[in-house]
Amino acid sequence: MHLELRQLRCLVAIADAGSFTDAAIDLGVSQAAVSRTLASLEAVLGVRLLRRTSREVVPTAAGTQVLSRARRLLAEADDLVREAASGHSRLRIGHAWSAMGRHTLEFQRRWPAARPDVELHLVRTNSATGGLAEGACDIAVVRTDPEDRRVESVVVGLERRYCAMAADDRWARRRSLRLAETGDRTLVIDRRTGTTTADLWPPDRRPAMEYTQDVDDWLSVIATGRCVGITAESTVTQYPRAGIVFRPLRDAAPIPVRLIWWRDDPHPAAPAAVALLTDLYRREG
Repeated sequence: MHLELRQLRCLVAIADAGSFTDAAIDLGVSQAAVSRTLASLEAVLGVRLLRRTSREVVPTAAGTQVLSRARRLLAEADDLVREAASGHSRLRIGHAWSAMGRHTLEFQRRWPAARPDVELHLVRTNSATGGLAEGACDIAVVRTDPEDRRVESVVVGLERRYCAMAADDRWARRRSLRLAETGDRTLVIDRRTGTTTADLWPPDRRPAMEYTQDVDDWLSVIATGRCVGITAESTVTQYPRAGIVFRPLRDAAPIPVRLIWWRDDPHPAAPAAVALLTDLYRREG
C-alpha cells in the first residue's frame, strides 16, 4: 500500500470541517468514501489518526503530527501544480554573472511591452550554462560557446574585452592596453564561468595563471594587485568595485553574447527575448 495525496486531503478536510459529513460535502464525495479513505490512510501509516466522540472528531497525538506534515505536503503539491500550469506565463532568464551588462535594466523595462503576458525573472546561477543545465531557468545569457548539441544558441551582440587591475596598478593611468602586454603578468581566471582562456595568446607568450570559481573571488584577487584579469565589457558596468579599474584591450577580439535554451524544449517567449536583446546591442553599436 502507498501513501496518496487524496488520503492526506481527506484527513485535512475532516480536521478542518470537524465531521465526516461536512468533510464529504467539502470534498464532493459520500460520507462512506471519506470513511474508507481515512481507514486506508491509517492502514498505510499503521496508527490511528482521529478519535470520534459524540459531538466532534479529535486528532490523536499521532494524528496531530501527521496533520501538520500533511498540510505542508499538500501546500507543496499545490505549488508544484501552479508552477507547472503557469509554465509559459513566466520566463526565467539565467546568467552566471553580469546578466545583459549595461542593457539589463533597459531589457527589464522594455520586456512588459514586448510580452505583457509573460512575467520576467532573472536568475543568477554560478555555472557554465547560467543555470540552464541545472534547471534553474528557461533560457540563459552566456558568453561562451556551448558544446552541448542539445542546446540552441543565438548570438545577440558583441562586447569588448577589458583588463581589470588594482587601482594603484602601473597600468591604471593608461587609457587602453594591448593584449600582448598582458602576457608578462599573472592572470586570474574564473575557471567555471569565465570567458578567458590560454588560447588568446600564442603558446610562447601565455601569461602565468591563477584560478577562481566565482566572479566575486575573481575581483577580490585582482584588488590585491597580485594579478590582473580579462573580462567582458558587461563586467565593467555590473561589477564596479572600489580599488579596481578596467581598461579596454584595443586589439582583442570581442566576446559574443549568446542566448541559449534546450533545443527540444524552447520557451515560446524565447524569440521575443532574442529580438529585444539583439535590438539593444544593435542600438549600442
